[in-house]
Amino acid sequence: MKYLWTPWRSTYMKEKKDKTKCIFCEAAASTEDAKSLVVHRGQFCFVILNRYPYTSGHLMIAPYRHVSRLTAVDEVTTAEMMQLVRRAETVLQEAYSPDGLNLGMNLGEAAGAGIEQHIHMHVLPRWRGDANFMTSVGATRIIPEALEDTYRKVREMWGSLVGSGEEMLR
Repeated sequence: MKYLWTPWRSTYMKEKKDKTKCIFCEAAASTEDAKSLVVHRGQFCFVILNRYPYTSGHLMIAPYRHVSRLTAVDEVTTAEMMQLVRRAETVLQEAYSPDGLNLGMNLGEAAGAGIEQHIHMHVLPRWRGDANFMTSVGATRIIPEALEDTYRKVREMWGSLVGSGEEMLR
């Protein structure tokens, strides 16, 4: 029998969630992007790696503003969010060559939001067969890359494709 270790997932699953803290607000306020896994900072939104990913390259795009509904942010913020989603698509395609991508936003606990108090869009690469027997039967996901390696790869790719970031919103 082979054992596959993903200790970061069990830590997350066992953690008691403190709803008075917001991981997005904490990351936005931090000046340590590598530690907080912030890949890119825009004017109204930022891109962050999911610390407990479903797949390597699992990104989230969140506004700086702490809101629980998409209707609570203005048009400029939602436009930047979608521009960052588009850039994330390009970055993930270049970095991982996935067979597809999942994009999604869950508003409210009933809709599956793990962090319901701060909206965020998920962008994650997918491959044919990545929901194999380990996921279906063993209720286990395999992440083939260390989070630090994912951060470095995505951050470098983002910088090489975006440059200063100003052309992104043109």
